[in-house]
Amino acid sequence: MSLDRLDALETRIRDLVKLVQELKRRNALLEEELKTARQRLAAQDDTNRKWEMERMDIKARIEKVMNEMELLECIEDTKEVVID
Repeated sequence: MSLDRLDALETRIRDLVKLVQELKRRNALLEEELKTARQRLAAQDDTNRKWEMERMDIKARIEKVMNEMELLECIEDTKEVVID
C-alpha cells in the first residue's frame, strides 16, 4: 500500500471520527430537547385536566341552578293557577 493511499485512508478515518462525534453531539442535544418537550407536554396535560375538571364542575353547577330556576317557575305557575 502506498503512502498516498494510507494518508487518504487516514484522512477519511479522521473525517469519519469527526462526523461520528458531531452526530453524537447533535443526538445529545436532540435528546435534551425531546426531554424538555415531553416535560412541557406533561405539564400542559396536567393543566388541561384541571381545566376540564373545572369546566365539568361549572357545568354541573349551572345545570343545578337552571333546574332550581325551573322548579321556581313551576311553583310560580302553580300559584297563578290557584289565584285565578
